[in-house]
Amino acid sequence: MSIDTQVVNLQQTDRPGAIGMPTHHKAIFLGLLALALVAPYMLYPIFLMKVLCFALFACAFNLLLGFGGLLSFGHAAYFGSASYVSAHAAKMWGLSPELAILSGTLAAAILGLAIGSLAIRRQGIYFAMVTLAFAQMVFFFSVQAPFTGGEDGIQSVPRGHLFGLISMAPDRNLYFFVLAVVFAGLLVIYRIIHSPFGQVLKGIRDNEPRMISLGYRTNRYKLAVFVLSAALAGVAGATKAIVFQLASLTDVYWTMSGEVVLMTLLGGMGTVFGPILGAAVIVTMQNYLATFGDWVTIAQGTIFVVAVMLFREGIVGVIAKWIKKPL
Repeated sequence: MSIDTQVVNLQQTDRPGAIGMPTHHKAIFLGLLALALVAPYMLYPIFLMKVLCFALFACAFNLLLGFGGLLSFGHAAYFGSASYVSAHAAKMWGLSPELAILSGTLAAAILGLAIGSLAIRRQGIYFAMVTLAFAQMVFFFSVQAPFTGGEDGIQSVPRGHLFGLISMAPDRNLYFFVLAVVFAGLLVIYRIIHSPFGQVLKGIRDNEPRMISLGYRTNRYKLAVFVLSAALAGVAGATKAIVFQLASLTDVYWTMSGEVVLMTLLGGMGTVFGPILGAAVIVTMQNYLATFGDWVTIAQGTIFVVAVMLFREGIVGVIAKWIKKPL
């Protein structure tokens, strides 16, 4: 059998996306959507919007790590750069929220392309260190650049009017817009994972030499998923800037990259819904344990250690094993 024939067979047999979304996945998505629609009437919308933004951020990172097998320690660069660009576009250029978010996403994608084209030349820990180095460069640029506001950041970012018509000043109006953006992002990630492209990514993650032997140019796939992950992380960062009306150095600091790794591993790396749960747990802890100061970090570390010891595949990964269905 020729290499071309093997490639065709692989593409034809590994296409779960072609037969539609499994019933239990549809039920989970619909359940999450129903819960999200009633949540702002029971909980603080700002808190919920923060959970949504970080859920998308974690899912974007999981696309790179869980399905692409690439561990990045620098995803704060795309999250934070999009935050700054979105905030600047809304405040200084007067763009509407959807255009501000789009501009931040575009900036993150371009930055991801520039960094990814260099980072993918290395593998393993060397890849991770390269991404961290570039992220620190973005951080120091953010400290020095005049348009970022230095340590003060960009404050009092106007929320504006959606499509020039609907005011985003009321928290609930903005919440439903954020929900739509995040849910659309999650569906895009789901489609990527369950497409032929996603199946190739899993093959590269599991056995890159074999995929090369089948004729795939693996670096192109890794660069593509790197840019996609950066762009989706940018959507999350740009949206967060509009929600909190602020872009700050916290968004580009290395600890932000560490938090998204923690969210992904806690929820379940390589699962569809794990990062959502991981983000909800971490953000909830930060919100409700904020009065304890540095003890929040200790609590996060303790939970992470317990999760690694008891839930090697993450919370959702273990649940998926129990019910014997992919989540």
